[in-house]
Amino acid sequence: MNTMQDNLISYDDMLKAGTHFGRKKTVYNPKMAPYVYTVRDGICIIDLLKTQIELISMVKFLKKTAEGGGLMLFVGLTKQSSGGIKDLAQALNMPYVIDRWIGGTLTNFKIINARVKKLEEMEQGLKTGVYDKYTKKERLMLTREMTKMSTHFEGLKKLTRMPDVVFVSSQKESALPLHEAKKMGVKAVAITNTDSNPSAVDYVVPANDRSKKSVDLILDALKRELTATINQ
Repeated sequence: MNTMQDNLISYDDMLKAGTHFGRKKTVYNPKMAPYVYTVRDGICIIDLLKTQIELISMVKFLKKTAEGGGLMLFVGLTKQSSGGIKDLAQALNMPYVIDRWIGGTLTNFKIINARVKKLEEMEQGLKTGVYDKYTKKERLMLTREMTKMSTHFEGLKKLTRMPDVVFVSSQKESALPLHEAKKMGVKAVAITNTDSNPSAVDYVVPANDRSKKSVDLILDALKRELTATINQ
């Protein structure tokens, strides 16, 4: 049993961030029962003591992955998590996907990786003057194409191989990446609200994934703990 000293996030901080607020009982997934403390005014209330325990378990797993040189792909497809996910991944020098998942990122990795390499070649060509011989209109079209490609593939430049772990900031909103991870045999970890099936991923942190404060609190804890491990 953990002590307060072991907890990565204090109970009070989670309360202030609204981490305990789950979804309405009407969309409740019965498999989340072990993590629900009670139902209040039709809203499932998450047991924050369980959240603390599961967060510690997840962090231990991710630390072990990092210590072994594992590659972690961070996915934030919700507006409340995209900034935090990008910041976390960049701090850890890991790949990330925000806003939109490109179908086949894992299941058609070679094709996606080829697109990423094409983007890097185009950026390098622009820097070295390879495209100086192009007309102004051609360079403009090229720049527009690069901008569009960067939107989709910038975070995948560090995805040089199949990841060992996929972390998603919202299990409910990440059905496609989690499906691809499972199909490719990649471990999956998630922030999981009361409307999701926790058995569909390897590690869960039961928490409010619809509140930016709640998500940021968890991502900041991951950043603090994993950065210390990677920089050792």
